[in-house]
Amino acid sequence: MNDLLNQYAFSNIKRSSTVERIVENLINLIKSSSIQVGEKLPSERQLCELIGVSRPILREALKALQVMNIIDIRQGAGTYLKNLEPGDVVEHLDIVFHLDSSLYHDLYEARRILEAGIARIAAHNITDEELTRIEDNISQAAACIDNEAFFFEQDLELHEIIMKASGNRVLPVFMQSVNKLALIMRQKTNAMSNIRHNTIKDHRAILMALRNRDPEKSAVAIEDHIRNVEKVFFYETEVE
Repeated sequence: MNDLLNQYAFSNIKRSSTVERIVENLINLIKSSSIQVGEKLPSERQLCELIGVSRPILREALKALQVMNIIDIRQGAGTYLKNLEPGDVVEHLDIVFHLDSSLYHDLYEARRILEAGIARIAAHNITDEELTRIEDNISQAAACIDNEAFFFEQDLELHEIIMKASGNRVLPVFMQSVNKLALIMRQKTNAMSNIRHNTIKDHRAILMALRNRDPEKSAVAIEDHIRNVEKVFFYETEVE
C-alpha cells in the first residue's frame, strides 16, 4: 500500500482549502487505482500528511465520502473503499461517474438500444395529435435555444411523448431507471450550445421519420441523435 501511495502525487492543499477540494483529492487517489474496492485506506495520520491538512478537516471529507457510500468507516478497524455500483450510490451519481467515466458510454449505449426500440414501436402507433405535439415542442425549443432550463424541459418532454406513443407499458419502467442514471449526463450536454443546436436538427429528423410511419428510419434517427450527442460531448467532434 505504502509503495503504491508513494507513486501517487497529491497536490499540496493549504489548510484553508475547502472540504470539497480534499474530497476531490481523495477521489483522485481512488481513481489512480492505488486503492482497490474492499481495500483499507491509509490511516488518518498518513492521509493528513499526504494531503497537508489537519485531522478535523480530513474527517469532514471522509464523512462526506461515507455519506456518498464511497467509503465504509469501521470503528476501530479503519476506512475501506466500498463497491461503487451505480445502484448503491444513485443519489450521488456525479461522484460515481467522476470515478468511472466509462459508465457514461454504457448509458449512451443503453439509451440507444431502448429508445431506438421505443421509436420503432411508436412509428406504428403514434397519433396525429402526438406528432403535432412533437412539432410544437421542437418549434418552442428552437425559439428559446439559449434558454438552457427551458430547452432541457423540452428535450425531456419530446422523448416522453415518443415513449408514451409506443403504447408499451413495460418499456417505461426500464427507461425510468436509465433516465434517472442519465440525468446528470443530459444536464451536462444540455449546457453545451453546439449540442443544443444539433439536437434541434436531430429532433426534426426524428419527427420526419415518425410522420412517415417508418419504424426503421425512426429507430435510426433516434440512434443517430444519441450518438451525435455522445460524439460532441466526449470527443468535441462537430456533427455534419
